[in-house]
Amino acid sequence: MCLIALAWKHHPRYRLALIANRDEAHARPTAAAGIDPDDPTLYGGRDLLAGGSWLMASTRGRLAAVTNVRAGAAEGTMPRSRGALVRELAAQDVAGADMLAALAPQAMLYGRFNLLAYDGTHLTFASNFPHFQMHEVPPGLHAMSNGAFDAPWPKSGHASRALSRWLTSPAALDGAIDDDALAPLFDALADTSPAPDDTLPDTGVGIELERLLSPPFVRGERYGTRCSSVVLIEDAHLTFVEQSFGPDGLRLGRTRTSFAIA
Repeated sequence: MCLIALAWKHHPRYRLALIANRDEAHARPTAAAGIDPDDPTLYGGRDLLAGGSWLMASTRGRLAAVTNVRAGAAEGTMPRSRGALVRELAAQDVAGADMLAALAPQAMLYGRFNLLAYDGTHLTFASNFPHFQMHEVPPGLHAMSNGAFDAPWPKSGHASRALSRWLTSPAALDGAIDDDALAPLFDALADTSPAPDDTLPDTGVGIELERLLSPPFVRGERYGTRCSSVVLIEDAHLTFVEQSFGPDGLRLGRTRTSFAIA
């Protein structure tokens, strides 16, 4: 994932509400969100090249998500896949904070990551850049992109504001969660407006690339937003909707699941 906005313990209906965009090379083989063929308790997209996922939930109400951290030149291939962490965190029954703490000695074997782990009770953030760090996420609205947690990037603010507006709407309070109800969230994630230069972060990749990556939705022939996702977790119910895209923002299929939390 490259953009995540979330509301944690901030709403009377949803314990956790999350919207996200995954940006990736269009040639990278990917399976759209669905049931994991090796574990039917898991649901999410799958990276068919290195394994793992960028966003995954479980029938036990767990959830994990990852973004990379942009800091100058790309690292190249690392010994371990950060996507595997998402699957492991969603699949296990161990407290998320305990799993993340145990990761510390091996954290630098993975590509630079920002990681979220929800275990049904606690929501925890961890990163391995510039060194390993973790903390419990406090209740409220938050955003995570390719920099520090809650960094005030333009795309992060845009997504957080859109989620905040939606959470006050009748659809979020007591309506059915159908495509019409979710349209404002997917519309916000589809925004391709570049941010003004004076608001851009400096992540060491140059101003042209900062501009290209500044919108919530990155449109490109070879690299861009591959999917937009909405995950809504109630006390005993989880909804996961994903819209897939091809090169230049071509709309592909939409997947959806809703299940009771065991």
